Amino acid sequence: MNEDKYASMLKSAKDAIRFAQELSPRPIYDIKGVKDTVGLSARTIRRRLMRLEELGLADYKRGKFTIKSEVVSQPHHVLRSIIPSLVSLKKARRFGRYYKPTDINFVKKNLPGGSIITLDYRVHELTGFQTPLDLYAYVDDIEDISRFLKSNRFREGNKGNVVLLPKIGSFDNLIERVFLDCVASGGRSFLDAAAIMLTHKDAIKTRVRFAGDTIWKVQEDMLRNDATH
Repeated sequence: MNEDKYASMLKSAKDAIRFAQELSPRPIYDIKGVKDTVGLSARTIRRRLMRLEELGLADYKRGKFTIKSEVVSQPHHVLRSIIPSLVSLKKARRFGRYYKPTDINFVKKNLPGGSIITLDYRVHELTGFQTPLDLYAYVDDIEDISRFLKSNRFREGNKGNVVLLPKIGSFDNLIERVFLDCVASGGRSFLDAAAIMLTHKDAIKTRVRFAGDTIWKVQEDMLRNDATH
């Protein structure tokens, strides 16, 4: 997947992203409640949401939906930069065996050469910020690793704490790639992105928009963590 493909994907989602940017941030939206506010039909809104879901920017079910507001509100150059991360995360596959840290320890010991750990565990190594929850790893051959895990009694599903990702996009600057993955993932990972920006600013080339209170919260938490160690 090349730069032209990323630009094309972003262009095709332009109307959907604009729709999401016009919404006031909320934990959950209802199509009926949004319809009059944005001046679009329910059918058009569903089409917009389908586009957003393709990029992992929305989750729609039974007339209600959520939006990664902190992600869709980013300027165009950031959205273009995180397309590879969004696509990789959308293609992620989760696995679990005992659904405990022992699963993560096992996979860490058995990841093949060339695998790249990102998000939770890598951020914790880089910043010491937030306790990692899931192990995210880029691998060269997801099918091969999936077979290996299943042969060791791992199950694939939605609740596993081991997440395999396909390698899509550039990995030349690994710190920035982890940073962009955090931005694309949103939620608590968006706070991780802020922590990376604060601790590894020189390695980050993509200027992401953070709310002032987000930076303040992360700084306060990091200072508190430092004081207790």
